[in-house]
Amino acid sequence: MSIEDLETIAQKMVAPGKGIIAIDESTTTIARRFKAVGIENTEENRRAYRELLLTTPGLSEHISGAILYDETIRQSTKDGVPFTELMKKNGIIPGIKVDKGPVALAGFPGDVITEGLDGLRERLQEYARLGAQFAKWRAVINISDDNPSSSAIEANAHALARYAALCQEAGIVPMVEPEVIMDGNHSIEVSYEVHEAVLRSLFNALYEQNVMLEGTILKASMVIAGTTAAEPSEASEVAEATVHVLKATVPASLPGIVFLSGGQKDEQATANLNEMNKLGPHPWPLSFSYGRAMQQAALDLWSKDLKGNVAEAQKIVAARAKENGLAALGQWKG
Repeated sequence: MSIEDLETIAQKMVAPGKGIIAIDESTTTIARRFKAVGIENTEENRRAYRELLLTTPGLSEHISGAILYDETIRQSTKDGVPFTELMKKNGIIPGIKVDKGPVALAGFPGDVITEGLDGLRERLQEYARLGAQFAKWRAVINISDDNPSSSAIEANAHALARYAALCQEAGIVPMVEPEVIMDGNHSIEVSYEVHEAVLRSLFNALYEQNVMLEGTILKASMVIAGTTAAEPSEASEVAEATVHVLKATVPASLPGIVFLSGGQKDEQATANLNEMNKLGPHPWPLSFSYGRAMQQAALDLWSKDLKGNVAEAQKIVAARAKENGLAALGQWKG
């Protein structure tokens, strides 16, 4: 794939009024979500649930791409159509989660580092053959009185940059995700400071690794007070702080930025995105790459009748996609 192709795919990922649906939960993570609503965690149930999401009528009106898990990219519909073929036919770009998850960073209690660089070149080549056109790597940045250390920020930024370079070598658009975790009692001001340090380190590392920003997407967390903070953040505060830190750290050559919901309630994530876009225009599109904030209500309904509630659950998915698509334009009414 040429450099121009990477740019084209990246731009399609953040097309006006469209975003990404994240259905890349690991088998362990989806087991927890299934257990919470009483669904048995079998391969067939996981496949059926992903099929429900990907076959939602009209999904591509507001969804440009979907991030898949290793198991999912190899699966097919009940009629035998590979998910990646179905997605491309319906105008949805297949993506793939490629990191191996965070582990403790030796020497720095409370900090973690994402693993998965070993063997990544070969895995990316296989995923490209399976139809993936973009990939995702998530770094985790914890906030506490002692975290994050500068070493943790630099180590994760370097890993993200190495991953991104390998993606582009394989003809795959890298989505770089440095998630600053919401858990904790920190203020929105502390969140801002950590986001600024993380994003500066990330883009320095991308530059050092010769990553072409025009063929890269940033998946960012929002600048928001911690989940147990004394003063919760209002949508207007989140929007102003997030836009400010992005303008201070992210080059204008980046095709776009998508946000993770990061544990926010469904409508909270939508409202925050909407407020950011009302502050525009910005140097780049600001859109979404939501997982739980796109799926949870549909999963709750589907769990009550796995065969009978598919169409109704899909209506919920379509409605959430539309709401977030409008928020990506600053046109959501709430």
